[in-house]
Amino acid sequence: MTIPQSEELNLLHVHICQALSDPTRLQILYALHDKPRNVTAIAKLLDTPQSTISRHLAVLRQRSLVTSKRDGMAVNYSLSYPRIITVLDMMREVLREALEQQSQAVQ
Repeated sequence: MTIPQSEELNLLHVHICQALSDPTRLQILYALHDKPRNVTAIAKLLDTPQSTISRHLAVLRQRSLVTSKRDGMAVNYSLSYPRIITVLDMMREVLREALEQQSQAVQ
């Protein structure tokens, strides 16, 4: 296996990992997995203030993880790369396995 160059890993960290570093942004990505939604719908679904959702969407849009499309007066957001959910699910699986190992080590 080839070890990626540090420049590529730095870009990965700056563009993707930092965008995924907030749980609300992760929830937004999951909310958009089913279908495109506007800020109001996301805010209602996540029970989070609209201003907070807008701020997080701006980060996700800057990092090209979500796209926006105007629909009349509303702006709908969707995932740029739906496979990001597969990646997140895999990371959650690794977390569960790690927690299980820690739990077994303590016993």
